[in-house]
Amino acid sequence: MKNLLVGQSGGPTAVINGSLYGVLTESIRHPESIGRVYGMRNGIEGFLEGHYVDLTARLSEKEQQALLYTPGAFLGSCRYKLPEELTDPVYPRLFEAFLGMNIGYVLYIGGNDSMDTVSKLSRYAASVHSDIRFIGIPKTIDNDLVLTDHTPGFGSAAKYVASTVREICIDASVYHTESVTVVEIMGRNTGWLTAACALARRFENDNPVMIFLPEIPFDQEAFLSGVSEQLRLRKNVTVCVSEGIRDKNGTFICEYSGAQGTDAFGHRMLTGCGKYLENLIRERLGIKVRSIELNVSQRCCSSSLSDTDLQEAVLAGKKGVLFALDKKTGVMVTFRRTAHSPYAITCQAEDVGNICNLEKTVPANWITEDGSDIKQELKDYLFPLIQGSVTIPMKDGLPDFAYLEDL
Repeated sequence: MKNLLVGQSGGPTAVINGSLYGVLTESIRHPESIGRVYGMRNGIEGFLEGHYVDLTARLSEKEQQALLYTPGAFLGSCRYKLPEELTDPVYPRLFEAFLGMNIGYVLYIGGNDSMDTVSKLSRYAASVHSDIRFIGIPKTIDNDLVLTDHTPGFGSAAKYVASTVREICIDASVYHTESVTVVEIMGRNTGWLTAACALARRFENDNPVMIFLPEIPFDQEAFLSGVSEQLRLRKNVTVCVSEGIRDKNGTFICEYSGAQGTDAFGHRMLTGCGKYLENLIRERLGIKVRSIELNVSQRCCSSSLSDTDLQEAVLAGKKGVLFALDKKTGVMVTFRRTAHSPYAITCQAEDVGNICNLEKTVPANWITEDGSDIKQELKDYLFPLIQGSVTIPMKDGLPDFAYLEDL
């Protein structure tokens, strides 16, 4: 009998703890193979510092259930990049810790960079003939992992974005004066989440009237022309833009107003394209305009949980355990859509080495030729992922989330 170790990494989602719930509850169902379930505190970085918790001992059944609707990473997260060279001393340190805890299975819940961690650990295990199995459980609101139809976390974020943009559009329409509202959505290199803004429309030609994704070069003169044209048709115009929109030379629009920093993985930290476009419209068109950045609420709003998304997040966690017990390693749980109506998926195990460090972008043929909107095929893809609502238990009028005290 071996113990199982699970960690969470990268930016949280509203359902990342649903996957943790799936891992924990499925592990408990196999006492003949899995002993204790340990959780890394703050991912692989915290584990390297000796921080972990015995989840089987700490969480009651009620607390386990609370994971289903608790946003954020219950175990804590990190943005830690393992060394590229497998000869680095960090690897034997980790495997000595695994051995000391009798770990036979390591499941890591995260996005692209987290799958890079799974890949490196599984490759190092092979090099030292370790029989520890490493499984990636996908999570990201960006929906940018390859070889999977979609990613847990995306559906709830898309539901939040569509709902919030609909509310913004209605609010912006109350005055009979010309105005423009620019809504900035998360999405560095891919526009999946921003595309969900199209679901906010109640009827044809409803706001938001223009949607811009990073997959298509952004032309600010064409943008201004489009805004002007829409203002001739209506008093209030709402446009939605991905934070990562860039011009034909690859320069991020947010960089027009100043240099941006980078994170630990070398990714540009993007903020401000909405504010830049707000100022551009004000200066060039001379009308009332405001920008709204949805920011972190896109990934942590429990009140907009998609039940479909939550159930699939749990499924991914459970399948990860089953794949590990089936002696699979170095793989990520993936979804394959088998039917659109009624919607259905199956789970598969794909080599994580074919997933990490790659990005799935929105297909060009799902975006209009002028790059200012999406086509029906993309709406059809998105629609099943936002279905169903989740009732959140309340205490004193507020959500009663799970909480793990610091050790």
